[in-house]
Amino acid sequence: MSERLAILAEGLFDQPDAKTAHGVLRFGDRDVVCVVDSTNAGRSTVEVMPFARREVPIVAGVDEAHAHGATVILIGIAPAGGRLTAAWRDTLLRAMALGMHVEAGLHTLLNDDAELVAAASQYGVQLRDLRSSPTDLTVPRFDLSRPAGIRVVHTVGTDCAIGKMSTGLELHEGAKERGRSSVFVATGQTGIAITGWGIAVDHVIADYIAGAAERLIDEGAARGNLLFVEGQGSLLHPGYSGVTMGLLHGSQPDGLVLQHLAGQTVNDDYRDRQIPPLPEVIAIYEQATAAVRPAKVMAIALNTRNLDEQAARRAIAETEELTGLRCDDVVRFGPGALLDSVLAAVDSIS
Repeated sequence: MSERLAILAEGLFDQPDAKTAHGVLRFGDRDVVCVVDSTNAGRSTVEVMPFARREVPIVAGVDEAHAHGATVILIGIAPAGGRLTAAWRDTLLRAMALGMHVEAGLHTLLNDDAELVAAASQYGVQLRDLRSSPTDLTVPRFDLSRPAGIRVVHTVGTDCAIGKMSTGLELHEGAKERGRSSVFVATGQTGIAITGWGIAVDHVIADYIAGAAERLIDEGAARGNLLFVEGQGSLLHPGYSGVTMGLLHGSQPDGLVLQHLAGQTVNDDYRDRQIPPLPEVIAIYEQATAAVRPAKVMAIALNTRNLDEQAARRAIAETEELTGLRCDDVVRFGPGALLDSVLAAVDSIS
């Protein structure tokens, strides 16, 4: 692509809320020239986030980004509620004045904002909403039919923003390297920013979430026969559990990979909500899928970002002992071990 991307992550590039920035840097193939974050300006992306893979400079503002040749600014932060802030608005207006297109995966749609639309028209640039959803969605087919010959693996989690997308992408890339006809099915704005297709299901009318997931499976089946469906939210999260359930029922997975942040015991947003022991979480998810299509948890993906390597390996071993399932951190140690278990499980399905 001829476009050159600057990623806006002001004040948050080193935080999980910047998961769109992290995902595009680690997994995307677009030309990223810099990250905008004044609190880390002067450093590189891999200095701040070692697992970012791509090393580009971090700059203080959009004027510097423009000087680096950026032609598009992408909001790289996924905040709770997904709303456009006043500070971001000023930044986007300045970027447009410099001739930069704007991309965002917010619930606040850029093209519904009169001030931004007027500025885009004035400066001859585009507003691109990654979270807009199709207008012709419905409930799933009444026979719950599914394309023949596919296998669907769905990442689920004990909380939000703990790595479900990253695990799905790592497993997908590992499967492709083994010659599998693998597809990553994007269900959120970050995944769409990386892959260029998908539906942000948390922006869909509640009645149609499962129908949106079904459509994604249909579209994914036209691209390959092993589908890794990006997870959203958590059945344990009071705010986002509805999206999680809609995805579970609409995607009709053959198996699940459960994501957990090592050491986390309470919900990050609802601090009085305990995370049950993992065997109980496994049972919750397997019972939830059974209403439409029975599916087992095939493996545990452990996010060990808060641990050193020795502690991470110990946590992985303890999780395997607790659950009886293969466990690993696929970002830190690679997808091989987990992928062995997932492929063995899906290949055994008759």
